[in-house]
Amino acid sequence: MIELKKELYNQCLNYVQKSMEAAQLAINEAQKASTDDTKSSAGDKYETGREMMQQETDRNMKQLNEANKLKVALNKISPNTVADNVDTGSVVITNSGNFYVAVSAGILTVKDEKYFAISPGSPIGIKLMGQKAGAEVKLNDKLYHIKAVI
Repeated sequence: MIELKKELYNQCLNYVQKSMEAAQLAINEAQKASTDDTKSSAGDKYETGREMMQQETDRNMKQLNEANKLKVALNKISPNTVADNVDTGSVVITNSGNFYVAVSAGILTVKDEKYFAISPGSPIGIKLMGQKAGAEVKLNDKLYHIKAVI
């Protein structure tokens, strides 16, 4: 089971790394486009273009900062630990799906099995935190029976 947790952890880390690389590439391209744009006789057009590039850079900086926060959160997780109660880094097997409580990274697949990578601060994450195998939690009129906590 530790191998499963390590694989899910690595997939989340890869997801965050790709997000950071994409944001950094977009920032670099926007800055390059801004410096390549030479002032023409249409001054307003030049200023509008520069402002649009600045807004694009700001938006991508925000995405990069969010990805950095996710990486910090992941760095606090040890995939080698197993606990009885759901905590950050836990794999939770329920009757309505499998969850990896770490960061929101969408659906991850390990050996043809799907796992929802969720943040502990997400609505389902909040409900699952601290629970044990055998417990039931309800979210949006859906009952989740916890079969196992890894």
